[in-house]
Amino acid sequence: MPTPAPDACPCGRGPAFSACCGRYLGTGVPAPDAESLMRSRYTAFVRGDAAHLLATWHASTRPATLDLEPGVKWLGLEVRARRDTGTDRAEVEFVARSRSAGRAHRLHERSRFVREDGRWFYVDGDFITKDTA
Repeated sequence: MPTPAPDACPCGRGPAFSACCGRYLGTGVPAPDAESLMRSRYTAFVRGDAAHLLATWHASTRPATLDLEPGVKWLGLEVRARRDTGTDRAEVEFVARSRSAGRAHRLHERSRFVREDGRWFYVDGDFITKDTA
């Protein structure tokens, strides 16, 4: 397996962070669709960007603060499915892999998103599987 370029986007879609998720993190530029937002949120977890995560979380479900777990190494993202569930609603199913405290973790989730005033927001999600390998 080839080693990714140092500036490769963590979400796995774009060759360079600046041309992929970097367009949305900290720039105020809205993601064009729910999948792009979900990928940018994964990238925010990788980079420890709690501000982006909170800014893209819908006000109806957003926590007041977000403390990211220290020592987590995010290993990869696989988007399994994306579907529109209404004019301004969508779901994205994904698997995210990570490692912490010497243990591998796999998070399989179906996330719900809503678009308001031209911006997509994460609302909530259902775990399909959450396990430690």
